[in-house]
Amino acid sequence: MLRRLRIESFVLIREADLVFAPGLNAVTGETGAGKTILAQAVGLLLGAPGDSGYLGPGAEEAYVEAELDLPEGTLDDPAHEAVAELRPAGEEGLVAARRVFADGRTRAYAWGRAVPREDLAALVERLLAMSGQFEQRRLARPAHQLDVLDAFVGEEQLRRRGELQRAWRELLAAGRRRDELASAAAGRAQRLEELAELVARTEGMEAGRDERLLAERERLRHVSELAEAAAAGAEALAPEQVDSAGAAERVAEAVRALEAVAPHAPELVDVAADLGEAEIRVREGASTLRAFLASLEAEPGRLEAVEAELETIAEARRRFDAGTTEELLARAAAARAELDQLEAGVDPLEAAGRAVGESEARVEELSAALSTARSQAVPAFAEAVAAELQGLGMGDGEFRAELSSREPGPSGSDAVSFLVRPNPGLPFAPAAETASGGELSRIALALRAGAHASAGEPTIVFDEIDAGIGGHTAHSVADALARLAGRAQVLTITHLPQIASAAEAHFRVEKVPGDPTHTQIHRLSDEERREELERMLGGAEFLSTVRQG
Repeated sequence: MLRRLRIESFVLIREADLVFAPGLNAVTGETGAGKTILAQAVGLLLGAPGDSGYLGPGAEEAYVEAELDLPEGTLDDPAHEAVAELRPAGEEGLVAARRVFADGRTRAYAWGRAVPREDLAALVERLLAMSGQFEQRRLARPAHQLDVLDAFVGEEQLRRRGELQRAWRELLAAGRRRDELASAAAGRAQRLEELAELVARTEGMEAGRDERLLAERERLRHVSELAEAAAAGAEALAPEQVDSAGAAERVAEAVRALEAVAPHAPELVDVAADLGEAEIRVREGASTLRAFLASLEAEPGRLEAVEAELETIAEARRRFDAGTTEELLARAAAARAELDQLEAGVDPLEAAGRAVGESEARVEELSAALSTARSQAVPAFAEAVAAELQGLGMGDGEFRAELSSREPGPSGSDAVSFLVRPNPGLPFAPAAETASGGELSRIALALRAGAHASAGEPTIVFDEIDAGIGGHTAHSVADALARLAGRAQVLTITHLPQIASAAEAHFRVEKVPGDPTHTQIHRLSDEERREELERMLGGAEFLSTVRQG
């Protein structure tokens, strides 16, 4: 869901910090107050181009930021890989932002880090859908229409979709592996020699070995300084010459002096005891330093051996074009496995071909199951959406969903087209091409209210959904929005009290006169909400007249 929306210096909005409810949120206000500005701000997050006209009076830049929940698995999609890499550790949601500069240029951000506008928009569109031009863009995409139909089919269908996506990735990987082996078949003898050399050069090599050797080399390169420091430290603590007094002997003298007078001053007993322990630790420290010194002196030629081993690892990495030792060892393990297969009489190319065949069979099986479920669901889906359209004032609510075949892919081998006939006598036409802005919003509402399967549906923003309607239709739209809000977060910009009164949270947009004039948006209290609904109904004077009549 959309948790928070921050807007700064955007057209007439100086600053707004809006926290939304999980259900139905309504935004109302007088005509011209600036409700459209809010929709434009949301549109920026969905990839709308920048415009210097977005900057407020005297501002150097405009800024829009949204905090959105991230359903589990959203960032697993390869299409969002570039954005996923920017996600901070422990961050569960998405912080998406757009900044517009005075010349109309923009920058897009995910978690405060710059990202291509298209990449951010693609991810935000997975989480937040908006009617109007953005709904037209979504409805024009066959992939979106297929998503809606599968959501209607239910949870099992969505589970199959996930399995097919994984199976498709496995098929692509198996195909690449087979093609690589086929390309290498002509030079098989040379390849086998390279595999054997890779295994031989990495025999006994361990992950992290080069890091440990580098640390040891650094120590050995400073062996003289280490030896001098250890010898000086040991000598200062406990000299080897009997006629010299070091720190340990000095502390011992202090202990003997204090013990001699301790019977006359009990408070000195603890001091003497502490110093006695200190003497022991000082002598132990001297002993440790001498042992360390001995270890340095006991390894002549070790530096040369370390340098040679490091060069051996570096040369192997260069020879086999491995970025790290771990990568080199991984490739060596694969080479060893391939050689073992050959020794066992297994042809890697043949095995790769079988893997491709198995993956293709799995993809075909899942695609067929998806197609069967879609074919069976289309009549009920069309009937459910048509019923919703009738109640929302869309003529006779004539709607069709037509399935066709296409090239297999990660979502199967089907394409679906949504067709509507808003007025009797006209031919059926694609929904994205035949409906006005308000009709598109109501089509989007009908699709979601009739087809929602409570699986992965984003926050939905409706703008212009009440254009040209009133009376009974307005109540039907309000009822459909309320039902949808029971399963998804809904934000609607409206001028109808029937819709606003059904909202869980109510925001008012109002223009504040001044120099310059600006727009404010804030969430209404219960009392403020009653006043706003009264205004939308015509005001207290109008209501009194209606009641008297």
